[in-house]
Amino acid sequence: MQCYQVKKTGGLDNLIIVDSKVLEPLAGQVLVRWRASSLNYHDYMVAVGGIPCEDGRVPMSDGAGEVVAVGKGVTTWKTGDRVMSLFFPNWLNGKPTVTNSAMVSGDTTDGYAREYSCIGAHALTPMPVDYSFTQAATLPCAALTAWRALMVEGNLQAGDSVLIQGTGGKSIFALQIAKAAGAYVYATSSSDEKLEQLKTLGADEVVNYRSDEKWGRTLWKQSGGIDHVLDVGAETTLKHSVEAVAMGGNISLIGVLGGVTAKLVMPTLFFKHVKLSGLAVGSRYMQEKMVSAINVNNIKPVIDKTFAFTELKQAFEYQTTGAHFGKIVVNYDH
Repeated sequence: MQCYQVKKTGGLDNLIIVDSKVLEPLAGQVLVRWRASSLNYHDYMVAVGGIPCEDGRVPMSDGAGEVVAVGKGVTTWKTGDRVMSLFFPNWLNGKPTVTNSAMVSGDTTDGYAREYSCIGAHALTPMPVDYSFTQAATLPCAALTAWRALMVEGNLQAGDSVLIQGTGGKSIFALQIAKAAGAYVYATSSSDEKLEQLKTLGADEVVNYRSDEKWGRTLWKQSGGIDHVLDVGAETTLKHSVEAVAMGGNISLIGVLGGVTAKLVMPTLFFKHVKLSGLAVGSRYMQEKMVSAINVNNIKPVIDKTFAFTELKQAFEYQTTGAHFGKIVVNYDH
């Protein structure tokens, strides 16, 4: 089989394809034929060395495929089952701990930029009904992060207001989940064309953050305060998120697209009684609940562009342009 490895991390030129042997599953494992993966900023940082990892690491935290062999003692899966990976293979339920979140797919353990791999039977969930592999590959990181921020940590209720920032995968999924739950959604982008696309997907009000340098205050005035804010930019967005959030509202810190640090005006947080939560993806139980909700609401991912397995480097290069709207997928069957 073919398999990507990150060698001497430091740039996309060190992302190489190697030939590797297909192994037989051990007891408690299944052999999965991976059919697709999707790009996340975390994957890009691993690929270019921004997140140091073991030399030869197989990248990509998202995977969708089918079970082709079952190891001894496995009763939860059978040959032909269509499955998705977990970002945290050992976080099954309950709260995150140092132990259950130590293993990260495509980072501290091998990911899914490969045609086959043996994986613990516990580290998979079913795909949504009627989803293609291409569609399912968008879910384990971006969609689950949005689901956890809104539905698990935020306890989103019908009639609540939500702010999404930009048009990456997490933000688009948050828009779709919020609308399915009956929320009123505000959205930002630097592109008027993308703002129109956001409206088409259901965004109720939009703001161009490039033409409005005080967009956080603008949203506060328009909304009277937004209940749930999903902050993806850290340094470039958090100040605005604090200005836009409602009294007693929630800010979920789910990205660092604008920088890994941010300054905070603490009295504003105090006197707005803001709940500020940092979170990374979620557990298997959360992913299973998300899949159930997707099945009921018939949510379909927004896919901007697909690339062949051999075009992973080109896919990352496209990601860095910021031109995409929704998810970028690598389809192994191309």
